[in-house]
Amino acid sequence: MSNEVIIRFDEVSFEYDKKLILSEASFSIRRNSKVTLMGQNGAGKSTIFQLIVGKLKPESGKINIAQNLSIAIAKQVIPRDQLSLTVREFFEKCFTKKVYDIDPKIDDVLEIVNLDAPKDRIIKSFSGGQQARLLLASALIQNSDVLLLDEPTNNLDKEGIEHLTKFIIGCKKTVVVISHDANFLNSFTEAVVYLDVFNRKTEQYAGNYYDVVKEITARVEKQGMKNAQLAKEIQENKDKANFFANKGGQMRMVAKRMRDKASDLEEAKVEIRREDKTIKPFKIPMQRGVGGELMYISSLSVMKKGKPSVKNVNISLRKNEHLLLSGPNGIGKSTLLESLANSTAKGAAITEGVEVGYYRQDFSTLDFKDTVFNSLLRVAKDLNEEQMRGIAAGFLITGDLMRSKIGDLSEGQKGLVSFARLVMQKPGLLILDEPTNHINFRHIPVIAQALDKYEGAMILVSHVPDFVKKIRIDEIVDLERL
Repeated sequence: MSNEVIIRFDEVSFEYDKKLILSEASFSIRRNSKVTLMGQNGAGKSTIFQLIVGKLKPESGKINIAQNLSIAIAKQVIPRDQLSLTVREFFEKCFTKKVYDIDPKIDDVLEIVNLDAPKDRIIKSFSGGQQARLLLASALIQNSDVLLLDEPTNNLDKEGIEHLTKFIIGCKKTVVVISHDANFLNSFTEAVVYLDVFNRKTEQYAGNYYDVVKEITARVEKQGMKNAQLAKEIQENKDKANFFANKGGQMRMVAKRMRDKASDLEEAKVEIRREDKTIKPFKIPMQRGVGGELMYISSLSVMKKGKPSVKNVNISLRKNEHLLLSGPNGIGKSTLLESLANSTAKGAAITEGVEVGYYRQDFSTLDFKDTVFNSLLRVAKDLNEEQMRGIAAGFLITGDLMRSKIGDLSEGQKGLVSFARLVMQKPGLLILDEPTNHINFRHIPVIAQALDKYEGAMILVSHVPDFVKKIRIDEIVDLERL
């Protein structure tokens, strides 16, 4: 039965490290439906996936899974302890029991995700976009009834996203997706489960993604108008109560009735479903005392037909100049950015004394064992603690989050910590590798504005056209055409 409920959360609560993640969450997922799991960075969306597959257990409530239902999950990133595996070993780990003659199955799923990957190739040698395809393939090879896809478009180029979209639309399975790509979500969404980061409860909606966002916005406005009217009446009754109370005698009884009415009206006010908070507008200050040519590149190494190829170029980056590097997944953009940031690229030189701010897509520039506080403190330079906390708060990094370890954060929260560090670091050269990955779509225009106004030299890689359009780009180098 296509309308059968196959996953149901009944008042499920869950805590992690004494922090409430879910509070009596209730929702259901029907067979063969295409569902979006929506919520702010760090709300607990990935935790819901882990609860569904049984990796985590609820504190209270019940999770009902249909009998004999098989579930596969494609995580946001490949676990670090699997990066040294070969492609074959990576797929073998998808099964609890040994699968004989697995190679044909690997060939089939790699064809579905449109990836040419030799089975003896090491996972970490693949680009971010290629790893995203491997993650999807790791879920598909299990041939499960339900697919849980956690940020599947991260690192994918335009062709990869189009390919994934067609697959989901044509897929005869139940698919639940976490993503911040609104256009991608709207192309297949039939229902939305929204996890509210404020009250830790879930809300369920029918309809496509844009319809649901519109419905939520209209409801918030209606609730706000109702509360504004009640607030006006409350204040009027309080004013009258104060007036009559000063008259003395029997007027005090009238004043009491006015206060009681005001109290009743207070109880009638509804709790407005708060919208996701957006990070505050910010500026990445440029390093003082540097000028002229900050970086010169005479040659670049790119991957052509699976082999490195050196191409001659003539790129000079000065203050206030922004360079966009473009090209398909697998051409070597991330490898190139890493070598540029670490000054190991042959044919490229950073002027001595120039501070490099490097935003890496896998956040490996962060120490996952560090607390957020210590991670920020390392780059805070001349800032005092109050100033450091003020900058962090602008990126929604406050309270318990400051004491959390980097490794315990959601991928989106790691991204916000990385941006806060760049603000404190004050680089002269900014190198950014897919800075919108994992980031809540509400934050992206704010980030674009900050990069657009950055006054140092900048090298950017991004597969998100709408994001790039909002940023001043002075030069584009298409690695595929070199």
